[in-house]
Amino acid sequence: MSSMVPHDLEVEEEEEEEEEDDEIVRQEKESCNPTEVRMSQIVMPCHCNHRQELSVGQLLKWMDSTACLSAERHAGSPCVTASMDDIDFEHTISVGQVVNIQAKVNRAFNTSMEVGIQVSCEDLFQDRHWRVCHAFATFVTQRTNTGQKVTLRPIAPQTHKEKVEYSIAAERRRVRMVHDDIIKDLLSSGSIQRADSLSGYNAVQAEKTKVESVELVLPPHANHQVNTFGGQIMAWMVNVAMIAASRLCQAHPTLRTIDMFTFRGPSKVGDRLLLRAIVNNAFKSSLEVGVRAEAYQEEGPNRHINSAFMTFEVLDKSGKPCALPRIRPEPVEGERRFQEAIARKKIRLDRKYIISCKQSEAPLSVPWDPRNQVYLSYNNVSALKMLAAKKSWRLSTEKDQVCLYTLEQKSMLSIRVEKVVDVPAATAFALLAELSNRTLWDTHYKECELIQRVDEDDFIYRVVTPSVLQGKVGSPTSSPQKEEILQDFILLTSVRKPCSPGDPYVIALRSVTLPTHPPFEKCNRGEVLCAGFTILETENKKSLIRYYNQASPEVLPYISNDVAGLSSSFYHTFCACSEYLIQHKLHPTAEADQQQTLETPSPTKTLQSTQL
Repeated sequence: MSSMVPHDLEVEEEEEEEEEDDEIVRQEKESCNPTEVRMSQIVMPCHCNHRQELSVGQLLKWMDSTACLSAERHAGSPCVTASMDDIDFEHTISVGQVVNIQAKVNRAFNTSMEVGIQVSCEDLFQDRHWRVCHAFATFVTQRTNTGQKVTLRPIAPQTHKEKVEYSIAAERRRVRMVHDDIIKDLLSSGSIQRADSLSGYNAVQAEKTKVESVELVLPPHANHQVNTFGGQIMAWMVNVAMIAASRLCQAHPTLRTIDMFTFRGPSKVGDRLLLRAIVNNAFKSSLEVGVRAEAYQEEGPNRHINSAFMTFEVLDKSGKPCALPRIRPEPVEGERRFQEAIARKKIRLDRKYIISCKQSEAPLSVPWDPRNQVYLSYNNVSALKMLAAKKSWRLSTEKDQVCLYTLEQKSMLSIRVEKVVDVPAATAFALLAELSNRTLWDTHYKECELIQRVDEDDFIYRVVTPSVLQGKVGSPTSSPQKEEILQDFILLTSVRKPCSPGDPYVIALRSVTLPTHPPFEKCNRGEVLCAGFTILETENKKSLIRYYNQASPEVLPYISNDVAGLSSSFYHTFCACSEYLIQHKLHPTAEADQQQTLETPSPTKTLQSTQL
């Protein structure tokens, strides 16, 4: 099949995608989310720094206030900020412009909830709008007078965007749970640059950048619960971090990112907040400042409230980052902070370019690194959930209750095969999650070997399948008879049980590369961009099983033939899958086999202490 597409067909496809986007936008506008809160503020000189730009501290206060109101609207009780994910500030905001902040609850778990925050800027005189940043904050309800936690009612997403955010919120929660362990593991790997390697540099002593400041918490700094606003604490922390950064670069720095942080305890009116900041490390054109906030009364020990890490840049007149002097850390503790800053920079890049990568931008295969495990797993599951949430699926064929749907977007073709099977969802999940058993029912799987058990939810397999050559009219043909050429895949398999009632079981697959398993001479290396199963419990303990595959060149001939009606390989494969599940539903040996596999010795740990 030629890769050339007629111009009118390209235009038609683009128009269809634009119509879908317009329909989604229309539904978003018509929808009224009961947790949504909007705030608009005109930027006055009192909100700005010396450059007449809105200070990040003030913006954080507005963001925290808006998100808190959204959380309390859903909870029906007072809420406090528990944590905030990474914030990347894309643009600055000038005096006279309008800040528009939108916050709504994406998902409520048992006693905590995720609030999505969108910040945009509006120029009233030029009728321009642009995005400034977005963030995800976690809020928890305050305990009752009896000390009990408040159980939150679940969120019922309505629009397409809300359903996607609701689904992926569970994956973001997993990332937060192991955030601190990632840095510890990266440092223990011994791959971080040692501080003594800077002996040849004309470095600045880190102690020269130290800042210490005390703030008295007054009623204007507190919320309606007499707790210090999380946004106010962050504003004070940004202030001392800015001073520390300025002492190193001897210029006015611009705050670019704030790493994920967690509030460790509350602060109240009357507390004294002790704020300490120091430059941890300076890279070629950016620097990291660490800030620690402690609260104390006239008597009693200091209480650790929060620690945050902020990345600054110094911009020249054309807006490009300037080169910065290097830093010489203090012995012991300073060296530890120096090395942790390098680890955080790597993790920051991983989060930015793995987690935030769109499906259309993702490479077919990414290098597997145990230190990136959480982010690759997140990308694997979220990509499948986003594919499943697409609205433009079209029924292509239906036979014996096996339905084949297609989704065409630009140059990407995806398929969805689904059927209701008389097997409980938990049993179907246990059978299908063990990928090694797929050779029993899928003729395309000649071999399936477990290479590595990453943790209890992530596995790496090597799969061998028959090779496919492009024949006439795009039909798949077998390789020359004299020597069969196989193809193999290195697949990251991520399995997820439902986080709450109504969620599906998920088995997500995507290709990774392993240095220990390079391509074989007599085996073509194939790629899987996004594939997997979702399993949803239906009435009478049956399961709606859906299989998704975003076509890569290795599987496109199979898919295009089924879609065109020239073959029915997916129909026969899905029927074989159904028969396999029904035959084993009373004796799900796969679950026991999987448990035995999980007990195989592995250098990695489970989620609670994941070695990443």
